[in-house]
Amino acid sequence: MKFLTTNGRGILLCLVIAIPAWILGTLFPIIGGPVIAILLGMLLAIPLKEKGSMAPGIQFTSKKILQWAVILLGFGLDLTVVLKTGQQSLPIILCTITVSLLIAFLLYKVLPIPAKSIGVGSSICGGSAIAATAPVINADDEEVAQSISVIFFFNVLAAIIFPILGNFLGFSTTSGEGFGIFAGTAVNDTSSVTAAASTWDSMWGLGSATLDKAVTVKLTRTLAIIPIVLVLAFLQAKRGQKESGQKVKLRTIFPFFILYFILASLITTIAVSLGVDASVFSPIKTLSKFFIVLAMAAIGLNTDIVKLVKTGGAPLALGACCWIGITVTSLLMQHVLGLL
Repeated sequence: MKFLTTNGRGILLCLVIAIPAWILGTLFPIIGGPVIAILLGMLLAIPLKEKGSMAPGIQFTSKKILQWAVILLGFGLDLTVVLKTGQQSLPIILCTITVSLLIAFLLYKVLPIPAKSIGVGSSICGGSAIAATAPVINADDEEVAQSISVIFFFNVLAAIIFPILGNFLGFSTTSGEGFGIFAGTAVNDTSSVTAAASTWDSMWGLGSATLDKAVTVKLTRTLAIIPIVLVLAFLQAKRGQKESGQKVKLRTIFPFFILYFILASLITTIAVSLGVDASVFSPIKTLSKFFIVLAMAAIGLNTDIVKLVKTGGAPLALGACCWIGITVTSLLMQHVLGLL
């Protein structure tokens, strides 16, 4: 009861934003519910400068519910299927992630970019990676909003441009494998991966062959969240120890929600191996996606849209460099491996 008294009004406000954002996201999947929720939240935040009694609930939603979304995301991962069908694309995934992280690291040294999660989001899987890393690196809501906005922009470009680029580069039009790997490794958000792959299927009458391949590759990339978050937690602990001069206990900064994410993935894998239909976990996966939309509504409410626009130049430059780096690396690796 005390929890509802303290947080209820803020959570309710986030729900008022998240529900229409979720509906609009299903109608316009290339944009997606999370981006719509952030935009609606930022617009509502203009007249609602003082959150008052709603502040604790908004804060709870932007932090805790975001972590719950990552945990529930694990129920969408059958590790057996992902690892088996993702082996072919694994070298490409590792190279694209490495190149993008290196580009992000180097640009952070020379550009005034506050949103450190852009690099991780661009490298791995967009919103899910940002949701996982934000609590670990202590990213504030404006940094998260900026990261999501930048990645959304380049995802939309990819969904529109990549099918045209794929045709120009000569990807096979009788098999969806090559373009599926390309879309799965070079596009971040699932909705944009789906859009690009489905367009290729429609262009060449391939049914869902490209889409199936692209989504599997995308799920394989999602597993990279685990080592990245653990490394970031370790680095954050060392930085905190250096700044404070005191030993930082690993327990205080360790991202335990990632352990629950792994546990959820293992539960799904074991259950499916015992004959449970994977569709049983579909409602949990849907709830995970809704929680992300809900958290993005809260993040939008805590974001100054004017400040976001004024500081958007450097983050956009970083996002562009990471996006180009990932695209070029994916194409080069496919050429090296004889897939293109």
